[in-house]
Amino acid sequence: MNIHALLVNRFTEALQEMGVENAPVPVSRSARPEFGEYQFNGAMALAKQLKQKPRDIAEKIVETVKLDDIASKLEVAGPGFINVHLNDEWLSNQCELSLTDPRLGIAKSKEQNIVVDYSSPNLAKEMHVGHLRTTIIGDAVVKVLEFLGHNVIRQNHMGDWGTQFGMLLAHLSDKLQDEVAETALSDLEDFYREAKVRFDEEEGFADRAREYVVKLQGGDAQCLALWEKFIDVSIAHSEEVYDKLNVSLTRKDIMGESAYNEDLANVISDLREKGIAVEDQGAQVVFIPELADKEGNPAVYIVQKSGGGYLYATTDLAAMRYRSGKLNADRTLILTDARQALHFKQTEIVGRKAGFMKEEQTYEHCPFGMMLGSDGKPFKTRTGGTVKLVELLDEAVERAGKLIAERDNDLSEDELKEVARKVGIGAVKYADLSKNRTTDYMFNWDSMLSFEGNTAPYLQYAYTRVKSLFRKAGVEMATMPVDINIAEKQEHALAVLLMQFEEVIGMVSREATPHVLCTYLYDVASAFMTFYEACPMLKDGIEPAIRDSRLALSALVAKTLEQGLTLLGIETLEKM
Repeated sequence: MNIHALLVNRFTEALQEMGVENAPVPVSRSARPEFGEYQFNGAMALAKQLKQKPRDIAEKIVETVKLDDIASKLEVAGPGFINVHLNDEWLSNQCELSLTDPRLGIAKSKEQNIVVDYSSPNLAKEMHVGHLRTTIIGDAVVKVLEFLGHNVIRQNHMGDWGTQFGMLLAHLSDKLQDEVAETALSDLEDFYREAKVRFDEEEGFADRAREYVVKLQGGDAQCLALWEKFIDVSIAHSEEVYDKLNVSLTRKDIMGESAYNEDLANVISDLREKGIAVEDQGAQVVFIPELADKEGNPAVYIVQKSGGGYLYATTDLAAMRYRSGKLNADRTLILTDARQALHFKQTEIVGRKAGFMKEEQTYEHCPFGMMLGSDGKPFKTRTGGTVKLVELLDEAVERAGKLIAERDNDLSEDELKEVARKVGIGAVKYADLSKNRTTDYMFNWDSMLSFEGNTAPYLQYAYTRVKSLFRKAGVEMATMPVDINIAEKQEHALAVLLMQFEEVIGMVSREATPHVLCTYLYDVASAFMTFYEACPMLKDGIEPAIRDSRLALSALVAKTLEQGLTLLGIETLEKM
């Protein structure tokens, strides 16, 4: 059920009945409950067109609009706002329909092919905290889009190619004299460091490394076999992180930089033939007047170095062409940090000029801010190194385990481990997902693992509270009677929120903003706690019909929280 869309339709019909065509129909949520739940703000804009006072227009709209089944009251306020107060009986019916629907009343969208490029670690090194945001924001967006019925194509654009691999393969070939690849590459950070020291200090090693680059790019069979071995072990490191993070990426989603190698020369020749790329100081360059500086100098976008080497720009143009042409993507979403915003803006301008995308296909860079330490600087280890993602996640589980062990609980040792894993991983993910992705945020163990406030542990606890309510009542959620009768204001407020789930999911799918879903779930959990305190269910003397109605509303809360957290990639618990 999408209340917003329903109201827009009804107000549109009313305006058409009044002879007004193609007018905007601005319906928004009311800021305060005394003004109802929704507001129509279109009368002021129509005053000039209809040559009437906005308030008179609003009165006429109220007379014309057919909302008797939905609204208990419509009132004109101020200069011409129309406040819509939703009807308890209608809300009760909608809640019943949602509770008996596996999709909670959320309709599927018109299917689109949507490519989502996310995670994309550099395989020369292990995944670190800098990969957390792209991986979990991307995965939440993917899950929402799939839930809405879209055909989503995950693209893990891994960094599996480049000059650094010459150094790494030279080092690996030496190591393989004494040990197998899995042992040599058990710690990629140490391996990279060792190779770099040799490159900088050992005589002859840098020349060997450069030879390996030439061989690799030339397709030398022995060199490619060594490269494949390195990539295979490195991907296994990433898979371990994805598994811990409860992220849906698999090997089949990998489309690394190397996948576009064969098309890079074609990209350059196409850009040259169309007069888009020109030679400048030996390099192939695109000048972009649309992004000129204050002096009018166009932005410079290099697509091939003077020595013939290709760049990220070349690979990203090849990826654009593949996704738009071969994959037929209606939308392409790319999740990287905000520092790459200009690069993707330039890539889109150049790609569209070259005809690598159709006009109706979208290319959406979804930038995100940085994860900061308590000092307000990028999150690092105490010694100033990058924090390995796998170590951060292990620490989260360990901290969660200690916190839960200190609380009153009747968990067995195995149950405690499982709860610690779900709470710890959930806390790290939610702390990130709940922030607007475009802003930086400060990493803080205490706040993210708190059982109070807008955190994963609070939402997981709210879910377990509903489940324990049913256990105490001796009622099975799956077979309980579904007869909801909303009477109290706390029930009304909770029901309105529950019926706004589809609007929220729609917003996340359009804007790639999981924090909107986090805020919504927190509001639902908070409204449930208020309802739980004000509307008793298991007290002696409560009428069975009232008890069953309130339990049914609670069941819808549990299902909404579970579905919402699942879309965020966060697991729920039966008890904590």
